[in-house]
Amino acid sequence: MDKAKEVLQLSPEEEETVLRVPVRPWPNQLGVLPSFFEQVSLRGIRVDRVEPGFVSCTFKVPPRLLDRDGNLARGAIINLIDEVGNAPINVQGAVVNLSVDMSITFLAPAKINDELKITAKALGRRGGYGAGSVIVRNKATGEIIAEGRHSLFAKPLNKL
Repeated sequence: MDKAKEVLQLSPEEEETVLRVPVRPWPNQLGVLPSFFEQVSLRGIRVDRVEPGFVSCTFKVPPRLLDRDGNLARGAIINLIDEVGNAPINVQGAVVNLSVDMSITFLAPAKINDELKITAKALGRRGGYGAGSVIVRNKATGEIIAEGRHSLFAKPLNKL
């Protein structure tokens, strides 16, 4: 696994090139395109690790997502928690994975070019309802930027 990561590791120049690639959204199974905000805020997420019930990503704070004070906008943090928090509790084969409830605590600001470590884990599932926990940290300092709880409902595909 370490050898594969080493081979796939991008240089800073390659990473900048990848970030400039235009994102062309694909509709989901219902034909719904992602929102403009989802397209913009999710660019640059790198998935580091995926296991059943667990996802770990890194995200470098870009200038396009800063608020008036020069901090990562809270809306962008909310979107990161929503999207990354969905991954470990996502139901494959579902038509809709719908966020039902989110609770987020903002603890510290993230500045431009800060690299964030986002970890999400599933807390449980009962029927179509699942819940997870997400922590957003400054990768360099370990400081917690935000903590969130996320729940969603999955409507399975009709088997007819």
